[in-house]
Amino acid sequence: MISALGLDIGRKRIGVAGCDGLGLMATGLTTIHRRAFRQDLDLLKQLVDERRVEVLVVGLPYTMDGTLGSQAKQTQKLAQRFSKALNLPIEYVDERLTSFAAKEMMIANNQSPSQNKGMVDRKAAAIILQQWLDERRQ
Repeated sequence: MISALGLDIGRKRIGVAGCDGLGLMATGLTTIHRRAFRQDLDLLKQLVDERRVEVLVVGLPYTMDGTLGSQAKQTQKLAQRFSKALNLPIEYVDERLTSFAAKEMMIANNQSPSQNKGMVDRKAAAIILQQWLDERRQ
């Protein structure tokens, strides 16, 4: 099986998810509050080492018409820097509506998305990673 880290990269935070040893279930792990590249990288590197990560799965925010907008290009740029620094391959997943789905899940569990943005990011990262895991199994 493969150990992957799911990333939901935003301007202020990076939601991080990991998968179980069998590669069946994705779970939100943490939220990195972005500071400087080096600091963010150090936090990611800790997780990569602890979990023996082999691939980064990054959500790309396509526009609704399926093109790559400026946010997606920024995401790609940062993901490529992480990939190079960590010496890991990247796989991209279309993340349209993952944050919306994460908020809906929280509301269904009587949790407030607006009061816990970090949890929204973690759940979105888990949805991104789960999507990738499911696609690999098919």
